[in-house]
Amino acid sequence: MSERSDGQPGLSAAGAAAGAGAGVGAGVGPRRRRRTALYSALALGLVMTAFVGVLATRKSAMDRQARSPLLGLVAPPIVGTGIVDGAPFNLSSLLGKYVLVNFFASWCIPCQQEQPQLVKFATEPGGLTAVVGVLFSDTPGPAKAFMLANGGTWPVLDDPDGQLALSYGVRGPPESYLLNPDGIVLAKFIGGVDADRLEQLVTEASSGGSSS
Repeated sequence: MSERSDGQPGLSAAGAAAGAGAGVGAGVGPRRRRRTALYSALALGLVMTAFVGVLATRKSAMDRQARSPLLGLVAPPIVGTGIVDGAPFNLSSLLGKYVLVNFFASWCIPCQQEQPQLVKFATEPGGLTAVVGVLFSDTPGPAKAFMLANGGTWPVLDDPDGQLALSYGVRGPPESYLLNPDGIVLAKFIGGVDADRLEQLVTEASSGGSSS
């Protein structure tokens, strides 16, 4: 402690420096926290953008069958109203046919690429095959426009709360499940499907062959 010229006690040089340092530190702390929060928000935004990009450009895996706990079991029910024609739909109405349950999104590039394959499978001669579409992280408006522009007259249902995707174990579009005429899950596909491969599986299943 030093003494001022008027006789009043004053701050020493060390005390003044400490006070100045405390003032600077008090100002730096909030600014540093704001910068940290900003960087964290930017990093999170980049991660989410990359994740959406991966889904949107998910490479087609035409022949990539995947394991699923649903294999060999009756497929979970799908009941609702078609987003294109407004008609009521129940998956059980397609018993007697080989059905491909296709989870897709209009913004998904591999989904757009596989659409002709779905059309081909749905229109195989004999009328023994069918397709059912279920929206994944999409809305009815864009999905309806996509269907009308790219062909496909099969039922397409909305899944706003994701419960259908959850019941089938879907992680991202496109994913598909091939069901036999009894509604049993024969195969799961991750990525775009190929109509010829699907028809091969149908032929094998019809003749009692293996679907592997």
